[in-house]
Amino acid sequence: MKTVSFLPFQNLESERLLLRQITNDDIDEVFELRSNPEIMKFVPRPLVTKKEEALEHIKLIQSKIEENEGINWAITIKGNPKLIGVIGHYKISWENLRSEIGYMILPEYHGKGITSEAVKLLIDYGFNTMKMHSLEAIIDPRNEASAKVLEKNNFVLEAQFKEDTLWQGEWLDTNIYSLLNKN
Repeated sequence: MKTVSFLPFQNLESERLLLRQITNDDIDEVFELRSNPEIMKFVPRPLVTKKEEALEHIKLIQSKIEENEGINWAITIKGNPKLIGVIGHYKISWENLRSEIGYMILPEYHGKGITSEAVKLLIDYGFNTMKMHSLEAIIDPRNEASAKVLEKNNFVLEAQFKEDTLWQGEWLDTNIYSLLNKN
């Protein structure tokens, strides 16, 4: 089983975006993302309530990179280092050449094509650098904006699970999208 080392860390660039490594300096923006109920409403994870929890999340991201278990980038607009979102490959199955992608972005950047542009960079990295055979994204079916981002990037709805996740006393449905590497 061949794997790719995530170190040294590789930035990704598009016409408008620079995806860079997340650092402790991003604590305020990570806190803003992970503590915002609007952003987190489709993510069955506890809201961050203290800056220390945001720092712990950053440390977790860094350790996953060091252990080659996952890689996340800060989404930034070229010329401005401020983190406006996070995107990455999670739950990598090197033996099956499949990884799950995920992303979140601050609300003021919704509807501008930024997430779609960042996903294109993630796909390219997943297929051409990591040599993945397939990518998947697991989303809440109520998250129509995320579904549109995935469909715009040629992901297809592969599975729908009814009430498969119990979160805070509520049963949630799950949609799984996937994209095959046809190269």
